[in-house]
Amino acid sequence: MTNPSWGSPRIVGELAKLGIQVAKATVEKYRLRARKPPSSTWRAFLKNHVKDLASVDFFVVPTVTFKVLYVFVVLSHARRRVVHFNVTESPTAQWTAQQISEAFPWEAAPRFLVRDRDGVYGPAFKDRVESLGIDEILTAPRSPWQNAFAERLIGTLRRECLDHVVVLNQRHLRKLLSDYLDHYHRWRCHRSLAMDCPEPRPVQGPQDRAVVVEVTEAGLYRHYERRAA
Repeated sequence: MTNPSWGSPRIVGELAKLGIQVAKATVEKYRLRARKPPSSTWRAFLKNHVKDLASVDFFVVPTVTFKVLYVFVVLSHARRRVVHFNVTESPTAQWTAQQISEAFPWEAAPRFLVRDRDGVYGPAFKDRVESLGIDEILTAPRSPWQNAFAERLIGTLRRECLDHVVVLNQRHLRKLLSDYLDHYHRWRCHRSLAMDCPEPRPVQGPQDRAVVVEVTEAGLYRHYERRAA
């Protein structure tokens, strides 16, 4: 199997984009672990305001020389689009505030911004968010599941990209993430998007076209499409 980390729903979605309809039971090889669902109130809030929501979070990546790099991501919930990311060795409130300005230029800011209570979101960050007309939604202490969209994104970045490479430095990490996010937006199917991609991907019919596999230069991930023979 060329993609051992794929679950059956993703395989079903990938095949559907190639005009091949199969049942989930046909390709099911993984069993999802049971987990406690979020409260109905929080679930309803996320569902009712998904088009107005964005979330932010940090995660750390060690380098080959044992430096720790911090990655800041900004995720728009509606299409699971990563609207901005950046890397730094020393995150500050001023630096983080600048990232918000770069993520939402020209009056493109969401109505709500979900984040945790990390001290890096200091006065400079809060002032910048307020100036953009964004209402902050703070998660409860030690409750990462309340920022589930961003947490899931970070898990995906690790499982499908960063767990397979050794990061050399900031420049290398930015290149890795930029390349992966291009794949993530254009080719990766998402269950939350009815097995579509953040950038909608058309279904390709079988009109005398063969299925081909495209592998990235680094060979970390691949996608499938139909092309004329």
